[in-house]
Amino acid sequence: MSKGSHKDATRLVEVGRKREWTSAPGAKGHVVNPPVWRASTHLYEDSADLAAGRPNDDGHFYYGRRGGPTQWALADALTQLEPGADGTELFPSGVAAIAGTLLALLRPGDELLVTDNAYEPTHHIALQMLDQFGITARPFDPLDPDSLSAMIGEHTRAVMLESPGSLTMEVCDVPALAAIARERGVLSVIDNTWATPLGFPALEHGCDVAVMSLTKHVGGHSDVMMGSASAAKPLIGRIRRQAQLMGQVVSPDDAALALRGLRTMGVRLERSTRTALTLADWLSTRPEVSAVLCPMLPGASGHDMWRRDYTGGCGLFSFVLADGCDKAARARLLDALTLFGIGFSWGGYESLAIPFDPAPVHKLRAWPPGIDVGSGLGVRLAIGLEDADDLIGDLARGFEAMETA
Repeated sequence: MSKGSHKDATRLVEVGRKREWTSAPGAKGHVVNPPVWRASTHLYEDSADLAAGRPNDDGHFYYGRRGGPTQWALADALTQLEPGADGTELFPSGVAAIAGTLLALLRPGDELLVTDNAYEPTHHIALQMLDQFGITARPFDPLDPDSLSAMIGEHTRAVMLESPGSLTMEVCDVPALAAIARERGVLSVIDNTWATPLGFPALEHGCDVAVMSLTKHVGGHSDVMMGSASAAKPLIGRIRRQAQLMGQVVSPDDAALALRGLRTMGVRLERSTRTALTLADWLSTRPEVSAVLCPMLPGASGHDMWRRDYTGGCGLFSFVLADGCDKAARARLLDALTLFGIGFSWGGYESLAIPFDPAPVHKLRAWPPGIDVGSGLGVRLAIGLEDADDLIGDLARGFEAMETA
């Protein structure tokens, strides 16, 4: 099946279900889901088979670190969903996928430019971990393509992108940034967890590598941690080799959970996006809120760019509390919530809320242009599958508690 022959909803059902992974050799019929193949040791037919060796590609039994049919099915499914990709490497977390990808692409003496609105662990990898390997990193303003062009130097080898930003939700011009990098011979890597390839096919928009935290939308049930990196040849070969050198492997049980979540990812994204828009619109009317940071919301910062490049969204967005609010009041708001859990993640079926302050994260630009920064205190919401009216009621009770000293 070609990647473009069916619509996304159909592809989510069909991908990663090759007949050799869902049936027994020589047997008639097959099962719906690839079985869980638990195996650390893979066996050879005889000495001649061992001596001949096996290609280092998915689909060839070798040893458990290279995966088995369950992991291969998931990797193949993700590759099929990412137009332009020739392969996908699985990692035990999204952070591992980012670190493994950057280590595969960079060498001592190289420089990485990282978007200033990136996920906090991404900054830690870029500005702290890579330094141990003789790789320098500098942040750049993702809303100013000219600044990226000016910063690319003789030793710049890669650019790390993320859109929207993890907390303040800026949407940057990814095609323009990727084109600038490519014109200068620099690779572009994007953390595409927010939109997934369903909402933003990153390689088609010019990026060289698309990384995702499968913990979020793909897993979808807050019970598995995993990451992925998808790319065309030869880059995916470099990433695969780096992952193998570091002994990175995911369990077949976790791969099966991710495959199960993948089948319903489309309908979950549609539901959480619709609910998020309902809540974002309601929050924009509240006197306690100075700004809603949700690029999917008409009139919001970044909305025009989002409409131009994206075909979908998700339930993750933020809002800023109005002047007069302090951290104690924000804490009362969060503590009064009963349907929103307080926790670091998103993409699951339950809604979450966390406080955030952008100043420690954003060194070059604290807020998107035109935003009323209000108190400077933010709340990030991850919308799950609950009823929108129930979530609005929960937030309303939170605002009432916020006003009570």
